[in-house]
Amino acid sequence: MIKIEIPGWETLEFSHLVLDFNGTIAKDGHIHNKVKDAICLLGKKITIHVLTADTRGDVAEATRRLPVVIEKLEGTDTSAEKAAFVRSIGRDHVIAIGNGINDRFMLKEAKLGLCVIEQEGAATAALLASDVAFTSILDALRFILKPLRYRATLRT
Repeated sequence: MIKIEIPGWETLEFSHLVLDFNGTIAKDGHIHNKVKDAICLLGKKITIHVLTADTRGDVAEATRRLPVVIEKLEGTDTSAEKAAFVRSIGRDHVIAIGNGINDRFMLKEAKLGLCVIEQEGAATAALLASDVAFTSILDALRFILKPLRYRATLRT
């Protein structure tokens, strides 16, 4: 559990981190070692879910040895599936990170939505649905690991 107090917000208690795979934590199906390290640190505090359609078929290998639960999306409307997943685990206790147009509802549903703008870019709809935007997944994960950063960025 990650507990954070932000001036102007209620006390936040997060028990789930929901991550998009391609374009968010992975580039061309590969996860950078520093991102893996950050995920391992977060996995000691929070349950981590990776949502993916696994179109490349590489998510299991890429996340091997990481403390994550892979949630494969099966339908044609992955936007709705991702949002429904966030609701199913209790949106008030979820941090979500994504970059694509199909992440926009997930980012909006989560109590805290983070958008990453990596080399693949980010959909404007995802950016507008998020609470905070980052230029790298590593910065977004470090933001979660350093609760005082929340206060500086999100206080009212």
